[in-house]
Amino acid sequence: MSGTVTLLLVRHGLTPLTGGSLAGRTPGVHLDDRGRAQAAAVARRLAPLDLAAIVTSPLERCRETAEAIAGANPDAPAPVIDDRFSECDYGEWTGRTLKELAEEPMWRVVQQHPSAARFPGGEGLAETAHRAVGAVRDWNTRLLAGHAQPVYLVCSHGDVIKAIVADALGLHLDQFQRVTADPCSVTAIRYTETRPFVLRSNDVGGSIDGLAPSAETSGDAVVGGGAGAVPAGESHVVP
Repeated sequence: MSGTVTLLLVRHGLTPLTGGSLAGRTPGVHLDDRGRAQAAAVARRLAPLDLAAIVTSPLERCRETAEAIAGANPDAPAPVIDDRFSECDYGEWTGRTLKELAEEPMWRVVQQHPSAARFPGGEGLAETAHRAVGAVRDWNTRLLAGHAQPVYLVCSHGDVIKAIVADALGLHLDQFQRVTADPCSVTAIRYTETRPFVLRSNDVGGSIDGLAPSAETSGDAVVGGGAGAVPAGESHVVP
């Protein structure tokens, strides 16, 4: 890959099933009042960014979140559905309560050895990770062909986002449970010619300063950690 691409990963907002049951690919699961408020809030935060694309899982809760983000900026592109960012197919686990699933023998595998987890009648978490990471690579290449330093957004699901972050950090999938993606959180990854940088993870209310690339953006790590993003009008100089 030649160039720099910034990916913003946004998890969908809350639904009536979030946190209590494994919604998975259950059709007709929409944002509730809390989720719509979350989507509106993240849309306001991201509105100043010039997005080259808005991509979403085909499931309703993600499409509604992506549509809110697109609607907050009159110059934003219309959301595009990419099935590769869909939720993991949890098969027979779909729709069951998390309390009930925690009693299943495979629960411990999902927690401690997720790369070996395959849901009965569904897919394996390794397959979910493979398709999602492959989709990111495809979109990076596609957008670089028509944009200089593009920034784009993908609205997806918790396990999908965690898998993409684990890949960016160079972690084995068995470590992806260490990553958190709360509803309507923003996770930002900058892909450069040499390596990705995780700029932000599970951000539920911070400034968007630093998410847009600058002329100084490169593939080099900042020695000593750097000064971070500086809001417009402020200086890096410390009195």
